[in-house]
Amino acid sequence: MFQHILVVCVGNICRSPVAAAMLRERLPGRHIESAGLGALVGHGVEPAARALAEADGLDVDGHQARQLSAAMLDAADLVLVMSEGQRRAAAELAPAALGKTLLLGRWLDGGSGREIPDPYRRDAEVFRVVHGLLREATESWAGRL
Repeated sequence: MFQHILVVCVGNICRSPVAAAMLRERLPGRHIESAGLGALVGHGVEPAARALAEADGLDVDGHQARQLSAAMLDAADLVLVMSEGQRRAAAELAPAALGKTLLLGRWLDGGSGREIPDPYRRDAEVFRVVHGLLREATESWAGRL
């Protein structure tokens, strides 16, 4: 059983902290955290992402972005990334983690999977679309875990 789940994106201020909060809501009792490949270390959740998360009843208040490390990848039972490029980057950091690193959007689009785009510095509509994809993806994972 996957007890320690790590969600990864680039800056760790938009997608991964919100997806981690969604998973914590659906999978109580599991250790779920997030990090970024190019984290804006110490920053909170981006305001547009935060507003959507809070409107959904998610608690992202205490989040502080942090840089992904090989130790984090090694410690996780499952690593969920937003893109294949991020999957490869995580594997470069910790080659042994490749087999447990999968797309967060793995079960979207009827199971064919899809990447979840980065909404950073985009308009509010992009944030809404991405938030919906995060919700759908995390619900799909929660149903399988």
